[in-house]
Amino acid sequence: MARLLVVEDEARLRAYLIRALGADGHLVRGVGSGPEAVHRLREDAFDLVVLDLMLPGFDGFEVMRQAFELRPEQRVLVLSAVVDVATRVRCLRIGAVDFLGKPFATAELVERVRSRLRTAPAGAPQRWLRVGDVALDLERQALGIDGQQIPLSHREFMLLGHLMRQAGQVCSRHELLAGVWGYDDDLASNVVDVTVRRIRGKAPRPIIETVRNVGYAFSAAR
Repeated sequence: MARLLVVEDEARLRAYLIRALGADGHLVRGVGSGPEAVHRLREDAFDLVVLDLMLPGFDGFEVMRQAFELRPEQRVLVLSAVVDVATRVRCLRIGAVDFLGKPFATAELVERVRSRLRTAPAGAPQRWLRVGDVALDLERQALGIDGQQIPLSHREFMLLGHLMRQAGQVCSRHELLAGVWGYDDDLASNVVDVTVRRIRGKAPRPIIETVRNVGYAFSAAR
């Protein structure tokens, strides 16, 4: 039995989803707004969140942001009537494990939920992300380098993690804005530069390389 959270503002659809997923053997809770979802996620642990994007209070993108801040390994399946490619890509870049458009077939939703629960990593989540002699503590959100443990803010942690996972490649500001902050334009691109400067100020040696007119790349070389 898996624990599921359904976040859907339309009461009838929310009740239907709870019944359909409950009939498949899951323990399902439902809420109708962004703030309610985050409150529930703070109070309880769920194996999967089925999330609408258009919500009162704040939208599903903000729910995902706060959910991943609380639990980086949280699994989210987005269920939304907003089905354009840009929205799908944005959700997946933020960290959603799946996206299903409305209207949907109940059998497909049930099977997608089963599939995502089956393919979840077994056991405890990986704690360390390592590139060369640099390590990122995924549990404590800290940088391990030259024998030091350096605490990072959430934004610093997310940006550095993205760069380390793409080690050897150049990440554009647009890619970082979309992947780390969920922005789909470059109007706030200075937040990338500011966050990079803060990481550089904390690290005892250079680990982020600037690629002029392109973006940034992670470098573990001394």
